[in-house]
Amino acid sequence: MIYLDHAATTPVPKAVADAMYQVLTEQFGNPSSQYTYGQQAKKLTDGWRKTVADALGCEARQLFFTSCGTESDNWAVRAALWQNRHLGRHIVTTAVEHSAVLQACAWAEKDGCEVTYLTPDHSGNLTAEQVLAAVRPDTALVSVMMVNNETGCVFPVAEIAAGLKKKNEKTLLHTDAVQGFLKVPFAARTLGADFIALSAHKIGGPKGIGALYVGDRVRNPRPLLPGGGQENGLRSGTEATAQIAGFAKAVELRADGLEEKLRHMADIKAYAKMRLAEIPDLVFVGEGTAPHILSLSMPGYPSQNVVNDLAAAGICISAGSACHRGKASQVTAALGLPKKVAAGVVRLSFGPETTEADIDAACAALKNHHDTRFPQL
Repeated sequence: MIYLDHAATTPVPKAVADAMYQVLTEQFGNPSSQYTYGQQAKKLTDGWRKTVADALGCEARQLFFTSCGTESDNWAVRAALWQNRHLGRHIVTTAVEHSAVLQACAWAEKDGCEVTYLTPDHSGNLTAEQVLAAVRPDTALVSVMMVNNETGCVFPVAEIAAGLKKKNEKTLLHTDAVQGFLKVPFAARTLGADFIALSAHKIGGPKGIGALYVGDRVRNPRPLLPGGGQENGLRSGTEATAQIAGFAKAVELRADGLEEKLRHMADIKAYAKMRLAEIPDLVFVGEGTAPHILSLSMPGYPSQNVVNDLAAAGICISAGSACHRGKASQVTAALGLPKKVAAGVVRLSFGPETTEADIDAACAALKNHHDTRFPQL
């Protein structure tokens, strides 16, 4: 199998699985228990939290474990609206956010909030000026993702944060960094966002564990899950210690030699673009600069057919975000692509393990699809 869908999920290294197995079989104490075995588990969990926090560039006290990036995004939206409930009920976000943010905003609209959805240009990019122009005195929250999960476009979160200090210093800023963490350089302490959402399974960790950074401007955040008081009383529920251990080990492994890994993925992406350009009529979608995501289209060749053909050849790519289960995404719609181009968008995404041989095989399969299939639109 040739795996080129790292933006959907990533392989779990043996060292990560081993770390989780050890916790499940030998260090399975409940961190809330008061006896020695439980307190040992608490100490281990505190250490794993620090590992993730150090990689994110924040204090361990600012990092809260969740079940996934979706939960982190939802919590951030709710917490921001709660803190700024006396300021206003206006949200600024983009039309190309992950569904976790868009659906959270849709629910907020049902509760009486007003949401401004900003559309990127045809290249998929968005400017800080565009975002700041939409901010009003009653804007409670700005939510702009760090890296778009379909185009790989990197949005100017730090510039937005700096601009908000001048435009409306009370407005809180959330960024979905699920595709940005350990993929593009940033540190929470200098980024300026009040909330940063993470997910382990995008960097070699297990599914079912994520995290939310909560900055110091967020005062007494509303608990996501009231209960037994875990996660400093903000997200109750017994800690998923094995998943947390796996998250920390994945961070540790990915952070080791990170610059070289990012350079390798960028080189692989450049090589892929060079090889793919040999296919007649193929067009690249978006001008994303993230090193691990590349979207393209063969106009007239429906994306699901392309995905299915490559899957039959043992090559895994996706038709946009995996969260859309093959349906056209909001990202494709927002870019205003011609119909035939939009219908044929597929995404290749890379990891540190991706080789030029993987790219050669994928390009050969795509060219074969182009040469043997008749356009259906």
